[in-house]
Amino acid sequence: MNRIGTVAKRHRIHLVIGVIERDGGTLYCTVLFFGADGQLMGKHRKLMPTAAERLVWGFGDGSTMPVFDTPLGRLWAVICWENYMPAMRLHMYSKGIQIYCAPTADERDTWVASMRHIAMEGRCFVLSANQYTTRKDFPDDYATVQGDNPQTIVSRGGSCIVNPFGQLLAGPQYEGPCLLTADLDAGDLTRGKYDFDVVGHYSRPDIFRLEVNERPTPVVVARGEPAASGGGPDDTDDADGGNDATE
Repeated sequence: MNRIGTVAKRHRIHLVIGVIERDGGTLYCTVLFFGADGQLMGKHRKLMPTAAERLVWGFGDGSTMPVFDTPLGRLWAVICWENYMPAMRLHMYSKGIQIYCAPTADERDTWVASMRHIAMEGRCFVLSANQYTTRKDFPDDYATVQGDNPQTIVSRGGSCIVNPFGQLLAGPQYEGPCLLTADLDAGDLTRGKYDFDVVGHYSRPDIFRLEVNERPTPVVVARGEPAASGGGPDDTDDADGGNDATE
């Protein structure tokens, strides 16, 4: 965390990076957001682990879904197959997201098609970072289904940058590790919504409405004040017999 923040501050850049977060005895698939001052702005935990990920990672809740105002625009990230959750995308659009980050491990051609669709749907810039890895990037005792040749490609990448009209500005890149860059025209955000605003003039809230719970959902919630030392049930003299201690 300190190293990442130092890099962001040194180069005056915003960084959006995926990590495996440990909280107590549970692991979460998480994205961290660092500002150009090197400070951690916040995080997002993946709401729905995909397939076998459910054997490893916990589930995030609605409390880690803010959108950050930055000098570059309103920034957030949706992790991998969360992008196939229409309700989550609609929630992000309602927050006015402008720079939509989509880190993923999905290397299929269909992923790029989805990123172009999301850019068109949300009229936002989509930046999707995908991993390029070979067998030698993994521990020797890790059994990969692709085999043990160190040069075997495990994930072929496919990172891309898309504008609000669904046009590819950079990528997809499948030939190896790379750094994709693109100039983003902020005017495209406004021009794109002239004819389509999915949460504005192109919505029908009288027919369709989405309700989102952004409250934390902890397992244990303590309510009320601790009992005074030496106190007990007989010390309570409530009109309803003290039953207000139970919900």
